[in-house]
Amino acid sequence: MPPLDQTASAPSETTLEFQDNRLLIDLCGVGDANLVQVEKELDVQILRRGNHLTIMGNPESRAQAAEVLGALYVRLESGRDVDAGAILAEIRMDSAAGPDGARDGDQIEMFSAGAVEIRTRKKLVEPRTDAQKAYVRSLFSKELCFGIGPAGTGKTYLAVAVGVNLFAQGEVDRIILSRPAVEAGERLGFLPGDMKDKVDPYMQPLYDALNDFLPGKMLAKLLEEKKIEIAPLAFMRGRTLSNAFVVLDEAQNATAMQMKMFLTRLGQGSRMVVTGDRTQIDLPRGQTSGLGDAERLLGGIDKIAFNYFTSADVVRHPLVARIIQAYEGDAAG
Repeated sequence: MPPLDQTASAPSETTLEFQDNRLLIDLCGVGDANLVQVEKELDVQILRRGNHLTIMGNPESRAQAAEVLGALYVRLESGRDVDAGAILAEIRMDSAAGPDGARDGDQIEMFSAGAVEIRTRKKLVEPRTDAQKAYVRSLFSKELCFGIGPAGTGKTYLAVAVGVNLFAQGEVDRIILSRPAVEAGERLGFLPGDMKDKVDPYMQPLYDALNDFLPGKMLAKLLEEKKIEIAPLAFMRGRTLSNAFVVLDEAQNATAMQMKMFLTRLGQGSRMVVTGDRTQIDLPRGQTSGLGDAERLLGGIDKIAFNYFTSADVVRHPLVARIIQAYEGDAAG
């Protein structure tokens, strides 16, 4: 029996019938908060009567709301939770049309029949936009993948999640995370402590991501054993990185020579991910960003995936997307 049935109703209404009242309670949320979110996002009105939900609004909005509610119900049937993030993700997935963020030819059929999920030791990670889904496909299928777009779109977070997943499955022997140690428009002056103390502030976002996916004691042990390394980009010179999952974050702050050096570290059995935001370059004026240079030189190589994100893919606070749009509009004007 299908999870829900769409029944005949007035021309201006769409009525859904749900078979499991317990799941329907979870779908609606505490105080019908989930329904309220769908109403606000899609400009519809939803009335609950027993095990029926009646959707009122224009035909397109009603149809989209019905699709979203059905998908969320199926999600609950599979044992996954429904929260504000999941609802927004489902709305985005349903409303997306056209290119999904990946360069032509980069998409593959992996996960096409169901949800894209990344399992780590601490949590299950799911892409929340079509561009994120295409990016995760590329991370699993390509040896070299670029994720380019504004802050808050999950470029680094998803890359680290995939690295932890592949490490847990034994597909790579170690994880190496790197960043250029470039000050973001500030002069911090002399930093006390040894080398680790000096560079760790620049690497903190990478530690934050790892802490989300691995228990604290396990992460400390893997760092001590060098199974996971977090190092400034300058420390990559002269190394050959074999059987490793390697991430270069904030790549817009790597020079063209540094980018070439990093990319040529790729060894047998390794995968590389390069993430960056072309609008946040902190290099000295007149110095070429290695991210743009690599994009120009490598864009025609079909075994390299280029995935692009926009403000529509921001998964932080909704205001972040509006802020990015405002800055983009000002720059365009």
